[in-house]
Amino acid sequence: MEKVKTGTTTVGIVTKEGVVLATEHRASMETFIAHKVAQKLYKLDENIGMTTAGLVGDLQVLVRYMRAEINLYRLRRNMLMPVGAAATLLSNILNESKFMPYYVGLIIGGYDNRGYHVFSIDAAGGAIEDKYASVGSGSLFVYGVLEDRWHDDVSLEEGIELAIRGVNSAMRRDAASGDGISVAIITKEKGFVELTKDEVEKRMKKLKLK
Repeated sequence: MEKVKTGTTTVGIVTKEGVVLATEHRASMETFIAHKVAQKLYKLDENIGMTTAGLVGDLQVLVRYMRAEINLYRLRRNMLMPVGAAATLLSNILNESKFMPYYVGLIIGGYDNRGYHVFSIDAAGGAIEDKYASVGSGSLFVYGVLEDRWHDDVSLEEGIELAIRGVNSAMRRDAASGDGISVAIITKEKGFVELTKDEVEKRMKKLKLK
């Protein structure tokens, strides 16, 4: 099992106007780069997104599970699932299997009628809400950037830049992270919107990042 664990860098940030989620693209098996285009950023509904780190098979199952449950919630209640409810649902799924655990580290972020939220969720089902969170092998480098630059009045544009700076920092120092950055924003006005590859590259160029 150790040989198929993956390294990753993911981040979620709460801003005044929305939530920013970001990941890099590399899937690794110890020192071997297994894939360079791994998807680690997922839309669960118009108001909720998730980043994934860990064992790829476990992650894909959990994404399908969460999408199905969130869709059922919306159909039955004719409303979007609150972010906290989605975090609790995922936490319960993981906690029920903690003796045969999913090898994962997750971030759920989005908006509801109480505002914008980011939750980090561990493999045993522990869910903690915070203003920003990072999960994966490169998370230490992301936290170095966020601790230095995040503030209570951070704007959505600043949040996007912070996420890109953080993931880029991890890609430069963490061998298990690399091969590009995915970024999505979640706002009440536009819902879940993923930035194009060109948009991310333009922002990196503007920030003078490599």
